[in-house]
Amino acid sequence: MLTAKEIRETNQMIEENNLDVRTITMGISLRDCAHPDVDRFCANIYEKITHTARNLVRTGEDIEREYGVPIINKRISVTPIAIVAEACKTDNYVKIAEILDRAADAVGVNFLGGFSALVEKGYTLGDSRLIASLPEALSRTNKVCASVNIASVRAGTNMDAVRQMGEIIKKIAELTADRDAIGCAKLVVFANAVSDNPFMAGAFHGVSEPECVINVGVSGPGVVKTALEKCRGADFGVVSETIKRTAFKITRVGQLVAQEASRRLGVQFGIVDLSLAPTPAVGDSVAHILEEMGLEKCGAPGTIAALALLNDAVKKGGVMASSYVGGLSGAFIPVSEDAGMIDAVEVGALSLEKLEAMTCVCSVGLDMIAVPGDTTAATIAAIIADEAAIGVINNKTTAVRIIPVPGKAVGDYVEFGGLLGHSPILKVNSFSAADFIARGGRIPAPIRSLTN
Repeated sequence: MLTAKEIRETNQMIEENNLDVRTITMGISLRDCAHPDVDRFCANIYEKITHTARNLVRTGEDIEREYGVPIINKRISVTPIAIVAEACKTDNYVKIAEILDRAADAVGVNFLGGFSALVEKGYTLGDSRLIASLPEALSRTNKVCASVNIASVRAGTNMDAVRQMGEIIKKIAELTADRDAIGCAKLVVFANAVSDNPFMAGAFHGVSEPECVINVGVSGPGVVKTALEKCRGADFGVVSETIKRTAFKITRVGQLVAQEASRRLGVQFGIVDLSLAPTPAVGDSVAHILEEMGLEKCGAPGTIAALALLNDAVKKGGVMASSYVGGLSGAFIPVSEDAGMIDAVEVGALSLEKLEAMTCVCSVGLDMIAVPGDTTAATIAAIIADEAAIGVINNKTTAVRIIPVPGKAVGDYVEFGGLLGHSPILKVNSFSAADFIARGGRIPAPIRSLTN
């Protein structure tokens, strides 16, 4: 239980420093919904989701009101659709995406993740059908989010899938060009994807997960920055300890909300994901935390060292507060969703190459990166391949959520709205990787994959 002192500190973090529970995500298994007839399959999905999650939003609102903790999003993740839809006698999964969207609307959640495929070692028929359906599915739905895992430490990198995802992202951008390619913001390409991630767009309910589970994602960049303001000039040992203590307090709030939601819904508690997920709001920026450590701007020399310290200290503090810290847990660096990152790009301190280097030590990867609309599919695929290599070699999750905005060029801006924010268009290296991407095949797993 929280002590009176912790409650006072929590209230201050909420009122002054933008502390919130970013999401309560209910993971739902759809494995028992499989059916050869696609209409029956869709009916099974709709019934399962609307029955299982019927009280999710109301419960989140009740907890928010009773405990005074803002809960920004209520979400659902489901078993990767490429797996559960494979028995359907259909070549197109767009109808399935549309029924997922309807189910999400019916229960009132903000997003639903799991229109996903896991192809790090190759494709099944279900994988191929789902990936081919992505452009139309994401252009015709509002709340459905998708992910494709194209690499892992154990399997290496499926370069055929990498090449295809470059092409798919371009098609999605074209189909949603009238909305600044917003469809691409609902698709993540992963290496080493995790099965209990509550954050969108990459959430899915892994096959090793229980029938139904509650996972909570907590965020608090503003809280961490405020804590660091009180130890300006101190050495890095003090900085690390301060972040650890702050992360401990934030995680305790997340655990309280997760356990309460689990109890009220009668659903198993899964994990607390302690990810410092920023927003475009002033005072809620990961970049500003790094600058509080002494950097003039995020992207300056020293940025990677500062981010590594932050990520490590957040995880250390979190695991002391809960035995069930999971998901991605660390620091996110989505450009369009972070006011400090946006500012750093605008003044020239932060480039795509520096962001790529930062992903070696942060929680995920290149996230919400808006690039010129004429960026080729091969270049996008090569960026994905680079991120996958970072993830595979370093045994960590990496991801790419990149948005080639039709009609936009370097110097232009794009506005996504809400938590997705806005962004300047980032410059992309103009030299070609087309011949490299055209090779296809599979980059073998590194030797570390044999360390059983």
